[in-house]
Amino acid sequence: MSDYSRKVPIVALRGMAVLPGMQIHFDVNRQMSIEAIENAMENDQLVLLLTQRDPDTEEPGQEDLFSVGTIALVKQIIKLPGNVIRVLVTGTDRARLDSIVEEEPFLMGEVAMIEENKEELGESEKKAMLRGLKDILEVYFTENPKIGKEVIKTLGKLEEVGGLIDQIAINLPISLEDKQTLLEAEDTYTRYEKIMVILTEEIDIIRIRKDLQLKVKEKVDKNQKEYILREQLKLIREELGEAGSGADADNYLTAAEELEASKEVKDKIIKEVERFKNVSGNSSEGAVIRGYIETLLALPWDKVSEDKKDIAQAENILEKEHYGLEKVKERILEFLAVRVLTKKGESPILCLVGPPGTGKTSIAHSVAKALNKEYVRISLGGVRDEAEIRGHRRTYVGAMPGRIITGLKNAGVKNPLMLLDEIDKVSSDYKGDTSAALLEVLDSEQNKKFVDHYVEIPVDLSEVLFIATANSLQGVPRPLLDRMEIIEVSSYTGNEKFHIAKKHLMPKQILRNGLTTKQLAVSDKALAKIIAGYTKEAGVRNLERKLGAICRKAAKEIVSSQAAKVRVNEKNLEKFLGKERYSFQPANEKDEVGIVRGLAWTSVGGDTLQIEVNVMPGKGKFELTGQLGDVMKESAKAGISYIRSVSRDYGVADDYFEKNDIHIHIPEGAVPKDGPSAGITMATAMLSAITKKAVRADTAMTGEITLRGRVLPIGGLKEKILAAKTAYMKQVLVPLQNKKDIEEIPAEILEGIELKYVDSMAEVLKYALA
Repeated sequence: MSDYSRKVPIVALRGMAVLPGMQIHFDVNRQMSIEAIENAMENDQLVLLLTQRDPDTEEPGQEDLFSVGTIALVKQIIKLPGNVIRVLVTGTDRARLDSIVEEEPFLMGEVAMIEENKEELGESEKKAMLRGLKDILEVYFTENPKIGKEVIKTLGKLEEVGGLIDQIAINLPISLEDKQTLLEAEDTYTRYEKIMVILTEEIDIIRIRKDLQLKVKEKVDKNQKEYILREQLKLIREELGEAGSGADADNYLTAAEELEASKEVKDKIIKEVERFKNVSGNSSEGAVIRGYIETLLALPWDKVSEDKKDIAQAENILEKEHYGLEKVKERILEFLAVRVLTKKGESPILCLVGPPGTGKTSIAHSVAKALNKEYVRISLGGVRDEAEIRGHRRTYVGAMPGRIITGLKNAGVKNPLMLLDEIDKVSSDYKGDTSAALLEVLDSEQNKKFVDHYVEIPVDLSEVLFIATANSLQGVPRPLLDRMEIIEVSSYTGNEKFHIAKKHLMPKQILRNGLTTKQLAVSDKALAKIIAGYTKEAGVRNLERKLGAICRKAAKEIVSSQAAKVRVNEKNLEKFLGKERYSFQPANEKDEVGIVRGLAWTSVGGDTLQIEVNVMPGKGKFELTGQLGDVMKESAKAGISYIRSVSRDYGVADDYFEKNDIHIHIPEGAVPKDGPSAGITMATAMLSAITKKAVRADTAMTGEITLRGRVLPIGGLKEKILAAKTAYMKQVLVPLQNKKDIEEIPAEILEGIELKYVDSMAEVLKYALA
């Protein structure tokens, strides 16, 4: 490099650097800079452009300026408003400021020109540098596509190293510090190294920035893409008239987040919502998915209600709403006590068995009230299809959950009281066995994960308090019975019916018919007469209807004749209810041959059967009439076989049964009768007719007979003894093995009856024959 010195006006630049070969406009507003340019224009148009170290310095001195700058040729000056001039300059040479010789009215400096010595580098070095510069430029241009094509073209044509370095610094977005560094570099090799370092750093910075931008862009793009796609989907659905499904899907997702349920349930709902979004809202599949999602959202997966823990209050409610039913009340209070002690306790599965009208359904409602549980009643009478319990699979058109899940959904909590009404009335056909479907529901070990075919997700039924009702256990399969705790709700006695009518039924009917106790009064004797003469049932349902009929007639009388009060007593009862409809056949006045009073259990309570036997000359024919069932016929045959085996003991001739016909008849021939409990009754009647010995008229009996004359136990004993008491029987013969059942019968029923326990036909005949 070679230097030569001269005096040149100096213009201080703020925030910019000018390099040789660079043509640029800039505005000047400082007076000293304006006068320096005007001086240059009056002479050779050359100025030294130096960059200020601190742009905020208003009157820079030598120490405020970088020492190396560029000699520039001022080509044009344009005066602008506000004492500002716009200058067009072209950089010509690099120069070093040696000293400032004048400071007023502008800066004038002694400047050393720096000329590049081109002979320092060999041809091979120049070519290597040129190729290295162009290679790194190619990489730079690839990484930074914002560089204009004209710049790329211009730089590609340059074949001189120094000029290429300057043009790179001029045309590429290089920082002020880097440009100043290039200006101050002493030789071409140093400038080459510096520009290579600068370009390499720029490429690295661009790549790092791209990576960061890409990561940010991916996140932003994903959200933006989802937003755009949702908006597009919304528009498409609006065009198709399905605008509501998108909003519904969003509502479902919100509801799923707020749902009290496990992660498994929520994931299933979210998955179904995603399917719902991709299905046309008006399609049948869309409707199926919508129904399924709404069912899942409506189920109380983890939502529970708090049970009452006040045993005294629960006992008061049960006592207030039901008369009698001591066993049921006691069992419910035991359950509540266990729940209080264990904080949770296993919910029992109770089955109330008894005749119609005895309060089985209403006591379940009272239990729910006493425990503060949601009450759900599921009627199983006549249910034939297994899907009614387990639900239909969603592949079927019109599929829906089973009654258990529907009941749970209606309750809104996972621990309601669920009444399975008439569980003995379920039936089975080719569609499946309904009672078998109930096995899982009523098994405390299995119902923790009950799977409904429609819901498909396991549902916890272990906290549901199941109470089932049945009129009889005969039709209930053994496995199902094994899962339930049987509580018998037996027939009401006349006294119990009286108290129920007076305390519960009458006030209820008076209120229901718009009356008050001041307007209607029914005497105790009238109530007793209604029970005995106008109803014949185990429960009180028909009794309630009769009381309702009285209330309606009383209401009519009060409205039509303006009567202040209507009084009903045993004398004017016929006016309200007509003639008496029922009368129990009382005990016969005298002992008779071949007529014995038997005891029977019916679905509406106990009754007495008067069995009649006639013996007539014939050929040994044995005839049974009165619409008897197979079991009853077999009992009669067992009885006659026993009698024939002991006939000699009673002085009966050996050929008696060959020369005489025996005819057994049970009156009320239109009523079907079956069961083994009339065995000893028929045997006694036959022996009486054969031996001509009379049977005590005040004696009734029940028991199954064996071929050898043993007496076996029977069921329905309370109802049968109640029927005997109503028929004014004084003596009742009961199988010895039923003695334990007698102990559970209230003393009120047994009062006035002499019980005789029999173990064989010999004992029966001893007590029965007069």
